[in-house]
Amino acid sequence: MKLSRKGKKMNFMDKSKNVISGDSKFAIVEGYKIARTNLVFSLSAAESNVVAFTSWSKGEGKSTATANLAISFSKMDKKVLLIDADLRRPNLHNLMKLQNTAGLSEVIGKFKSFDEVINRDVLPYLDVLTSGSIPPNPSELLASQNFSAMLEVLRKDYDYIILDTPPVGVVADALILKDLVAGYVVVVREKFTTHGDIEKALQSIRLADSKVLGFLKVGCAASERKYSKGQYGYYKYY
Repeated sequence: MKLSRKGKKMNFMDKSKNVISGDSKFAIVEGYKIARTNLVFSLSAAESNVVAFTSWSKGEGKSTATANLAISFSKMDKKVLLIDADLRRPNLHNLMKLQNTAGLSEVIGKFKSFDEVINRDVLPYLDVLTSGSIPPNPSELLASQNFSAMLEVLRKDYDYIILDTPPVGVVADALILKDLVAGYVVVVREKFTTHGDIEKALQSIRLADSKVLGFLKVGCAASERKYSKGQYGYYKYY
């Protein structure tokens, strides 16, 4: 996998245009299908249906890629729950143009019930739980018994649960969830993420005694299809 040195930060102000739909290019949709297939095998081997997506830094397209994988999973007619677990910087609410502003932080804090805040049937078979209000203690909420108990109930109701977590190079919140997930998929962006970033992300996850299930590389040029099958490629880590 060849990645260039970090370049100019990209503008994701209109992220909703990057969420796959019926109008998306065939190569992009197929790329996510390949990623989905590999991830299904990884989760099956881990005997878990919960996976976390992260990256090393902000601006790598992690939330868009996570949402697109969740959409791809729902196309299998499997019941999927996508959770925005970044309680410091909400992403999915605007990205997916959702109506309910309350979300995970309200549920963990017991201000609202899951049924009150869940965005059901955003697409067929896909429910989305936004991060909700930004709390003063995000790390403590994610590490709380309330969150683990909620996830334990939900993993019985859904075929797959996909967590969009903060970048591991910014805060340690994602690694707090290591005992609740099968592992991590690390999103990397061509001409943005460096090899050094990847090594640091791997080291952080290893030190947390967890594992990387794979890499999801985004932002590839069409000429790189031999590596990524389109704009998005999944790279298994061994």
